[in-house]
Amino acid sequence: MKGQAKARSPAGTLTIDQNNLCSSPARTVGRRDQGFIHTSFLKNLGPNFVYTYRMGHFLSNGSYIWSKSYSFKSPPYPGQDSPQRVVIFGDLGKAERDGSTMYADYQPGSLNTTDQLIKDLKNIDIVFVIGDLAYANGYISQWDQFMSQVEPIASTVPLMVASGNHERTWPNSGGFYQHTDSGGECGVTAETLVYFPAENIANFWYSIDYGMFRFCIADSEHDWREGSEQYRFLEHCLATVDRRKQPWLIFAAHRPLGYSSNEWYAEEGAYSEPMGRDDLQKLWQKYRVDIAFFGHVHNYDQRTCPIYQSQCVNAERFHYSGIVEGTIHVVVGGAGCHLSKFNQETPKWSLYRDYDYGFVKLTAFNHSSLLFEYKKSRDGNVSDSFTITREYKDALACVHDGCEATTSAS
Repeated sequence: MKGQAKARSPAGTLTIDQNNLCSSPARTVGRRDQGFIHTSFLKNLGPNFVYTYRMGHFLSNGSYIWSKSYSFKSPPYPGQDSPQRVVIFGDLGKAERDGSTMYADYQPGSLNTTDQLIKDLKNIDIVFVIGDLAYANGYISQWDQFMSQVEPIASTVPLMVASGNHERTWPNSGGFYQHTDSGGECGVTAETLVYFPAENIANFWYSIDYGMFRFCIADSEHDWREGSEQYRFLEHCLATVDRRKQPWLIFAAHRPLGYSSNEWYAEEGAYSEPMGRDDLQKLWQKYRVDIAFFGHVHNYDQRTCPIYQSQCVNAERFHYSGIVEGTIHVVVGGAGCHLSKFNQETPKWSLYRDYDYGFVKLTAFNHSSLLFEYKKSRDGNVSDSFTITREYKDALACVHDGCEATTSAS
């Protein structure tokens, strides 16, 4: 912090052992030695201060080598009543500007999204990438490319992540799905390279408070159903929020556990990941989650009405006030990877869809006013938006299946 004495913080060091990866190509032709991965915790930081930092390495001859200097602004204190800006998206990937390593035009929107965030970084406080980060798929060098691409963002504001199928999924590796999407990485690379505040890094679920927001981040690659360890965690995350301090309650996961109008989910008939919302919708309703975000489908798959049990519970489209009655579901997986198709028939609960690349920005102006914006990656223009205005009592009001059962007695 400017004007204060410099301090040094030690770093812990991890490596990725080849034998910890599940299979090829990650363990064979795709393997690359990631070297030493250092993680340092900067402690006793005051809220709302700008800190300058750099990384160093102590050499055997007694000298140091140093990186260039970076700076970041520390988070607001819990419940701080000031504007706070959050960006959320999934499925970013990476690309070279000359196209030299862009196989089959796999993630054509990635650079546009990255460039828009860097351009507007002074107006962003925290970024969430909700799964399918690098799309390395077992070719580990692509993680280096991804980390280099997002460095201007991650070095300046918190870059929080969720686990997706391309980070975690591999047969017989302890996950919920038995596909080969991670290319044999089975979560090891992501869990080592990217820090997230989970009690056990093998379980990629966690909570984070940022000013007036609480985020409950789920891991759609592990069992989320009622009775599971993750379900218990998610209920605790939602139940323990103090809506006086964090009035804006956000749920996020990679796969659409809520509602999606993507064509393959429509063919399944559930309009979501199979078994996705069967149990979780009870939690979203009981604890009055404001917005649930998902990726995995590569477009702005939709913004729903406030919804519960497949029914719209509020007729408004662009401005919600008072008691909202249900959770708004947003699939925002169009940050970079090749676009996905919609189902031809638009479900009645889908208010807006966009076959294009983009991301969401939330702005909490205070404890009673929130702005949602969906922005195009190509130019940053707003394509969809809505507002929520309410008082503290509205966030705790009884809604259908959202209050404890009571009985009356004489």
